[in-house]
Amino acid sequence: MNKSAGVLLGIVVAIGAISAGGAWYTGTKIEGVLNNAVGNANKELQSAMAGSNGSASLELLSLDRHTFTSTAHYRLKGEGEMFGDAPVELLFTDRIEHGPLPFSRLISLKWLPVMATSNYELEKSPTTEKWFAATKGAAPLKGVTNIGYDESTTSTLNLLPFETALDEQSSLKFSGLTMDIAASAQAQKVKADGYMDNLKLVTVAEDLTPVQLELNGLTLASNLAKSSFGYYTGENTLEVTSSKTTFGAKQSVLGVKNFEMKNRTEESGSNAAGRADYKIGEVTLNDKKIGSAAMAMSLKNLDIASTMSLMQIYQTKLQPYEKAAAEAEAAGLPAPELNLTEAENAQVKADLQKLLAAGPQFALENLSFNTANGESRANLVIDLTKPQSMDLPPDQLGKQLIALLDLNVQVSKPMLVDLLSVQAQLDGQTDAKAIVDQSKEAADMFAGMAVGSQLAVADGTNVVTKLHYAANQVEFNGQKMTVEQFVSFLMSKFAGVTQVQ
Repeated sequence: MNKSAGVLLGIVVAIGAISAGGAWYTGTKIEGVLNNAVGNANKELQSAMAGSNGSASLELLSLDRHTFTSTAHYRLKGEGEMFGDAPVELLFTDRIEHGPLPFSRLISLKWLPVMATSNYELEKSPTTEKWFAATKGAAPLKGVTNIGYDESTTSTLNLLPFETALDEQSSLKFSGLTMDIAASAQAQKVKADGYMDNLKLVTVAEDLTPVQLELNGLTLASNLAKSSFGYYTGENTLEVTSSKTTFGAKQSVLGVKNFEMKNRTEESGSNAAGRADYKIGEVTLNDKKIGSAAMAMSLKNLDIASTMSLMQIYQTKLQPYEKAAAEAEAAGLPAPELNLTEAENAQVKADLQKLLAAGPQFALENLSFNTANGESRANLVIDLTKPQSMDLPPDQLGKQLIALLDLNVQVSKPMLVDLLSVQAQLDGQTDAKAIVDQSKEAADMFAGMAVGSQLAVADGTNVVTKLHYAANQVEFNGQKMTVEQFVSFLMSKFAGVTQVQ
């Protein structure tokens, strides 16, 4: 044996010895790691399910340990109203390769040491047998997770493609979905990216007309970090390249292109803020372009501790009360009483005062719809503040609660004509000139009523309403008045509408 071959053999033997020793060490630690992971998963499930009519839990059923591999079995269980009449159980098998150099990583030339590589997949059971039948016996959900020695993880999750009949009138075709997920120890930071090529659902509406929904190019992305209060902050994005919904007796086709939803939450000291943006690049009906739409909302200066405390009371007291009241109403029985203890009432009042003292703000920053001939849009800002007392009469309390209210609404008559023309076509009208004339007449009637009632003013081809309130002073469409005068004005206008009807 030459010197080079001897050195190479020595390296191979050394790697083998290190790998075997590391695998033995991993085998002795893997149960604790899995128990920690299951415990953390249950905490996250409990948090995610809070406020819903159900609960979910993950359980490690068994662990069969060997030197180089282990086999684990898990059960994911969902209970409660949201899961139906009976609990739902999903069973998983996990083939775990011990580190530091799991064989599957070696053959794929991934030589960075890891504690273990988890190869899990859904088991066939009475709950999942139809899903398995749709994938021709293959596990419809499977994934690979690499666990680092710091208990960080990198994962790939796959939902397999399938095509199946849901019932005699419904079917589903699914292209499959892939998710890549990276998490730090105890999931303090999480990044995820996913993609689905297409999904097609065929069913029937209540009137027995066919309904078909198609989604194409679904992209998911998240970049989150756990806050000091235990919830996740960061960014989530959902994008759909296109969708089509076919509906109605005439099988009209509503199309949407370039849908985008983004939300972001952040924490600053004891306050939280959030923002959500929605965009639709194009809306079509029977391949004819209608327009585009956008919406943006934000929430600022939200005191975290008081909000979480109020949520806890809502989940433990108000939600059960609402459920009991609904059940009593359905049975024709008197509604139960909401019983809060003196301490709970005091806590609610203190939380509300703390929440309002932070000066929370809600804003509908943009709500708009564009057609070929016009744009309608609206925005609203509400600033809240702490009143002198929470026990004030409702009218005085309302004045002190609202520090600022600013509302702007613009309705475009040409845009209304465009939308009314589409509606007329849906109703079966075919005379193009008659459709336009009728739509213009309806838009003019709406504008005339809005301006004539003094609830709006004309601004070119737009109908505009502006309302600003601060310091007990209202400015409505350029007219200044007190809150009392504004309320009387509105009552007189709506009373007139009621009399006309």
